[in-house]
Amino acid sequence: MRTDTPWSALPARDHLLAGEADATGVPVLDVVVPVYNEEKDLEPCVLRLHDHLARTFPYAFRITVADNASTDRTPEVARRLARSLPGVRSYRLEEKGRGRALRTVWSHSDAPVLAYMDVDLSTDLNALLPLVAPLISGHSDLAIGSRLTRSSRVVRGTKREFISRAYNIILRSSLAARFSDAQCGFKAIRRDVAQRLLPMVEDTGWFFDTELLVLAERAGLRIHEVPVDWVDDPDSTVHIVRTATEDLKGVWRVGRALAVGALPLDRLARPFGDDPRDRGIGGVPRGLARQLVGFCVVGALSTLLYLALYSLFRLGVGPQPANGGALLVSAVANTSANRRLTFGVRGRGGAVRHQAQGLVVFAIGLALTSGSLAALGAASGSPSHGTELAVLIAANLAATVLRFLLFRAWVFPDRDRGGDAGGDAGAPVHAPPPRPSAEPADDTHHGLRNAR
Repeated sequence: MRTDTPWSALPARDHLLAGEADATGVPVLDVVVPVYNEEKDLEPCVLRLHDHLARTFPYAFRITVADNASTDRTPEVARRLARSLPGVRSYRLEEKGRGRALRTVWSHSDAPVLAYMDVDLSTDLNALLPLVAPLISGHSDLAIGSRLTRSSRVVRGTKREFISRAYNIILRSSLAARFSDAQCGFKAIRRDVAQRLLPMVEDTGWFFDTELLVLAERAGLRIHEVPVDWVDDPDSTVHIVRTATEDLKGVWRVGRALAVGALPLDRLARPFGDDPRDRGIGGVPRGLARQLVGFCVVGALSTLLYLALYSLFRLGVGPQPANGGALLVSAVANTSANRRLTFGVRGRGGAVRHQAQGLVVFAIGLALTSGSLAALGAASGSPSHGTELAVLIAANLAATVLRFLLFRAWVFPDRDRGGDAGGDAGAPVHAPPPRPSAEPADDTHHGLRNAR
């Protein structure tokens, strides 16, 4: 995975204006149709899609056929369509992979909204405008068609229905995904988001969609879902077992990367809109309320961990060693959780320094709790286990207040992270790259090699 994208957080979303697009000649929407050996279905698909967009879509559009290494007459059909229909282009890649095709075309497109759909047109095209409207208006970052919502109408076999729902359960349980349908071939994304997100997506095949959505969701981007009417294609060439195996490998890879903080998701953060609730209040630092809630949740969980460890260690050693061991383990876990969840720091940069500073805070907590135990022992001689726990809880409450202040002011200072942006503290801020110029007027592009 590439983690060296040189940009700061995303700017606020804005509404795309039709007049500006007409003046520049750049279409608002670029719909990509990835194909592999589809000489039979390609022409009917493009003709039907072009007719639908010309009749119903209120903005300028483009249709791009992304041929990834077809060995039949698909490239010839794509070139003929590009010559005969206005607003149709073709790309030719010499390597297979739907994800590779989408990454290549989306990376080269100048349209502010990028979409794709499968060549079989299983999804009713009436869902296309509702799919891209939230992206044009600036409300959302990505949009997906869903076959698994209550209001969707789907015609397909039991086997495929079971596989889709089982895969959805796997994503929810392993990657905490909240979107309902990762595999529906009907999605859209804003170009500014794609510029940041695509370099982080490693898969070049069928898992590309899932990886894109999981990373976007983890970064806090807004994903809009559209219920669709969908009819299964009985002639689909997708190999179910092979695809499922590759998907499971992708789930493991992405889950591991997220667990160790290997992805710079802070570069996908969005500022809030002009909501009065998001405006600063005099004398109150931005993000303080959210950080307090997160710190309290993490603190409650780490306290339970500490008490459980103390009770376990106390079975074999005295109160002081048990307290020190339990506090050390829970402090490391507490620092890691607060780093990511409370103060929004992601990536490996500064992790060792943060843990070292956390251990200093731990030493202060250890002094408070150990001093409380020593005072209790001096006062009562041989206190009961319950009394020890009560004193430790009181001492930990005092240490918790001090820990939050030290975390906020010293370990995870806000600095230039833009309030709630969630990047590494002190990370350099770069200006976003300039917008590329429009592509050449020629409607046919060939010879893209090794695009990834």
